[in-house]
Amino acid sequence: MHDHRRLKVWQAGRRFVADIYELTMSFPDTERFGLTSQLRRAAVSIPSNIAEGAGRGGGRSFAQFLRIAAGSAAEAETQLQLARDIGVGDEALIDDAVDGVEAISKMLWSLERHHRNST
Repeated sequence: MHDHRRLKVWQAGRRFVADIYELTMSFPDTERFGLTSQLRRAAVSIPSNIAEGAGRGGGRSFAQFLRIAAGSAAEAETQLQLARDIGVGDEALIDDAVDGVEAISKMLWSLERHHRNST
């Protein structure tokens, strides 16, 4: 079992969730059950899947959960781009969030590749 709390990508994922919650608080109420909800769920899924995979052990199982987390990161990035497209949210916060999720994605793929190659 890996201690997910020591993983930099898990820590970055937690910070990303906090950033997304801050960002989406400025979204209009009409987006509460739309983009706000979708974006928050995608963000929460990132560190949650890292933790679940680490809790199941290492190797292929962990690598699979890292891929799921990477998929959630891609989903969150798309939703951030959509927020920009429709003009909701603070543009600077969206830019920061996109940078953050791109960095998380790179970390996830690097860690997944390492675990895939070590089995």
